[in-house]
Amino acid sequence: MSRPVVLVVAAPDEGYRRYCLESVAAAYDVVLITTEEPSWEVPFIRDCMVVPDPTDQAVLSAVGRALAERHDLAGVLTWTEWYVLPVARLARRLGLPTTAPEAVRACRDKGVARSLFARHGVPSAASVTVRTRLEAAAAAARIGYPVVLKPSSHAGAIGVLRVDTPAQLAAAYRAAERTAGLGKESTRVLVEEYLDGPEISVECVTHHGQTTVVAVNRKTLSPPPHFEQLAHSVDATDPLLSTVAPAARAAIDALGITDGVSHVEMRLVDGRPRLIEVNARLAGDMIGHLVHLATGIDLARAAADIACDRAPDLTPTRSSAAAIRLLYPDTSGTLTHITYDGPRPPWLNRLHFQSHPGEDVLLPTDGGNLFTARIGYLITTATTGVQAQERAEQAARSVAVALAGTPTIRDAA
Repeated sequence: MSRPVVLVVAAPDEGYRRYCLESVAAAYDVVLITTEEPSWEVPFIRDCMVVPDPTDQAVLSAVGRALAERHDLAGVLTWTEWYVLPVARLARRLGLPTTAPEAVRACRDKGVARSLFARHGVPSAASVTVRTRLEAAAAAARIGYPVVLKPSSHAGAIGVLRVDTPAQLAAAYRAAERTAGLGKESTRVLVEEYLDGPEISVECVTHHGQTTVVAVNRKTLSPPPHFEQLAHSVDATDPLLSTVAPAARAAIDALGITDGVSHVEMRLVDGRPRLIEVNARLAGDMIGHLVHLATGIDLARAAADIACDRAPDLTPTRSSAAAIRLLYPDTSGTLTHITYDGPRPPWLNRLHFQSHPGEDVLLPTDGGNLFTARIGYLITTATTGVQAQERAEQAARSVAVALAGTPTIRDAA
């Protein structure tokens, strides 16, 4: 029997998304739209078209229609943040299952999301949309320091800074404004209440309006003022699950998400969940792989099932834990050496270097971001989240890194 055909629109990110494509291809024939001629993707795809910019709605729609004429498409999906809205619109135009594009747009525009959270009583953060530095200063004074400045529609914590005093505000506003100018859904800047507490994400699956909370991911962040993500851990038996599940479901309902996998970010303030944002796609940083290792639930497969209007199988088949340690050097510069010199026990599930000797590395403190600063990751498994984290830190100590030269310092403002 022929298998259903699903259209995947995704950036060519082997290091972090190969597991997604591999999982989907195990159950579906995959037709791919991507930005480069396929290489590592070839074993997993049936057909492919290259589009320089999938956020160009007219071009994406034309290519999508051409592929729909060539194949009997059952669904379309993406796990690339910048493509979620164009792909939702494409699905609607092709008559394929999708959450309403208006709901997906609300996820991409954090200002709209905050308004919907407030309207529906979802615990969130005080937030003000501003257009000038003077408006930002006035908003910060009303909210009270520390505050967070961020672009309304970007991702990866790029352009997001904590501001502790009025003297720091001008530089943070310039950083947020510069990044906001790249946004397609919104070019505005937000000034928000700083939520003081540990940050987590909640991985959810929604089908026909019913949301299943699958797992909690505990995050480790860099010191202020940046919000760089340094590590994640997922424990199948995390006691936080019951505490945060109602807030995650409420946020998804408030935004109008009816179908798909969602990555819901929140902080625990005095032990209570407060929403940061909802991403209408599978989490990055290999979090979906951690969920699979810890619970046996395949979120990438679930995303494809839902895109094709099939009920996903969310039955846990494991009860363990997994962690990822994202690797950064201590300084910026040109990478001259990177090796792993330690043992490779069974619990070291994966080791990946994404930077190579001769390449420049620029940390957020020098004006870089996760794309310029991160040099790789390693993933570990264990019976508990704490043990998985400890193993990840142990393995990270065996990564030897050397850099040379003076980095090209960008204006961090």
